[in-house]
Amino acid sequence: MDDAEEVLTGGNVADQVVRIGTTVRKPALAHTAGVEAVLTHLADRGFDGAPRTLGRDDQGRHVLEYVPGVMADTLPPFSLDELRRLGRLIRELHDAMDSFRPPPDAAWHPVVPDPAGGGLICHGDLAPWNLVLDGDRWVFIDWDNAGPSSRLWDLGYAAQTLVPLLPGGDPAVDAPRLRAFADGYGLDPGQRRAFPAQIAARTRGSYELLVRGHETGEQPWAQLYAEGHADFWGPAATYTATHHDTWLTALTSN
Repeated sequence: MDDAEEVLTGGNVADQVVRIGTTVRKPALAHTAGVEAVLTHLADRGFDGAPRTLGRDDQGRHVLEYVPGVMADTLPPFSLDELRRLGRLIRELHDAMDSFRPPPDAAWHPVVPDPAGGGLICHGDLAPWNLVLDGDRWVFIDWDNAGPSSRLWDLGYAAQTLVPLLPGGDPAVDAPRLRAFADGYGLDPGQRRAFPAQIAARTRGSYELLVRGHETGEQPWAQLYAEGHADFWGPAATYTATHHDTWLTALTSN
């Protein structure tokens, strides 16, 4: 067995993440037990779009399945069919979590909580930098931001990052892509009407998180602000809000 540790990079929240053979090891934090409960539940429900949790090692670190493959953020934008598949995958995730009952002492670490609350434990960071494509298996990794939320709040962030809805984008191109994503998820008419505002609010929440970090010095958000991340998220929030009616028409038209 290969016990050599390979440092994994790319995360903004967790540090000291390493790969050992077919496993990933992460420092156990206050919310790790909750994450373990979520991943155990998903495995029990037969959902394979999340890594398996494998307990703790002799250093007390959280041990997870290492998922080989290609990170989605290194690939070209998804096709319409792939966006429909992503929507279905997230729907399957949310449906699987519907029956999850958190341990009474579970702690969570959602960085941009749904201001309206919500009783569904969601991933919280569904984005291409957390999506591994391993052949026919697509897996969302890095569950550190899991916590109480709602379907549309979680899906709104995923829409912005995965469709994606980027500053300077072309609404005429992005709108049918958003429609494909929503169709894959199977949003009902009421959810379709509410979805554009949720996308804009969740995107604005990412920008405000960075601004607060800059003002308070809280890490890693202060550092990310200094690196210019707010220069992306501010215009992204403006773009998603400005074209609300375009998104709405695309989502609700026959």
